[in-house]
Amino acid sequence: MDPIFTYTMKVRDYECDTQGHVNNANYQHYFEVTRHEFLEKVGLNFYQLHKQGIDAVVSRVEIRYKVPLIGMDRFICTVSRLERIGLKYIFHQEIVRQSDNVLCARAKIEVVNLVNGKLSQPEVFDEAFKEYI
Repeated sequence: MDPIFTYTMKVRDYECDTQGHVNNANYQHYFEVTRHEFLEKVGLNFYQLHKQGIDAVVSRVEIRYKVPLIGMDRFICTVSRLERIGLKYIFHQEIVRQSDNVLCARAKIEVVNLVNGKLSQPEVFDEAFKEYI
C-alpha cells in the first residue's frame, strides 16, 4: 500500500556518530519533521495550533532500526498509515534510503492532544485527518 504522505530529506554530516552512521536520536527528528509537514499538507500549522491552545504531543515512540543511514544519504520519510484509538492518533512511519529503496527504520508514534493544557480530542484534527483514518 502506498504511504499517505512522503517527505524527502538528506543526512547532514553533523547527524552522524563516530561510526559514520546517523545517530539513533536523529531518526526521531526525521519522523517529527515529516509529521509536521503532513500537518501542513492537511491545512494545519503546528505553531498556529499552539497559539490557539492546541498542542499535539508525543506520548509514546517505538522505533525499529533496520539499516543505518550514513552521511549524505538521501531518504524518504513517510506517514504510511494513520489510525485513531480513543484519544490517541497513531502515526505509522518509515524511512527508506532512496539509492537502493532499503527500509532503514520503521516507527509507531502515538500522539495525544492537549487543549489549553487538558487532554482532549480537538475536532480540528478529526476534520483534517478524516480521509486518512
